[in-house]
Amino acid sequence: MPVLKVMKMGEPVLLNEALEVTDFGSDRLRRLVADMWDTMAEQGGIGIAAPQVGASERIICFGHPEGEASVRGAVPRTVLINPTLEPVGDEVESGWEGCLSVPGLRGVVPRWKRIRYAGFTLEGERIEREAEGFHARVVQHEFDHLEGILYPMRITDWRYFGYTDVLFRPKTDEASQAGED
Repeated sequence: MPVLKVMKMGEPVLLNEALEVTDFGSDRLRRLVADMWDTMAEQGGIGIAAPQVGASERIICFGHPEGEASVRGAVPRTVLINPTLEPVGDEVESGWEGCLSVPGLRGVVPRWKRIRYAGFTLEGERIEREAEGFHARVVQHEFDHLEGILYPMRITDWRYFGYTDVLFRPKTDEASQAGED
């Protein structure tokens, strides 16, 4: 399947609420989702939303291949169409996020620690799950794309936003960095 162009911050499709999907099980929907998975894999992401590939539709794909996990935890490989989500409890935690549509930048974003989400599979079968930690963060991040929200819009402390190569460069002698502009 083809790798699609990833829309970057500033594209109107990323700033609008996505439209409901009605053609469950269609060849068109299967192709779009397959292309989203391929695009996510090519870009090295953990999740992708249809607006990120230029489609204003309420579709998110996220997760690791079965048996794989990151140091932040396992996230089940899932296609979620027309999702809903709600927090479980009041606990919020902040964590670093990046985005395929905001390349080269990272920021600390507060998210609900535990959520309940629901939606539908490609075939229109209902999915309902609870998630916490990294899994919950990934789902909330991708869900935001369907609402026209990019993670920088949720940053509360701008001291923790910047270019990845600067924020996460190896620590060196502070005196040697003092003269850098």
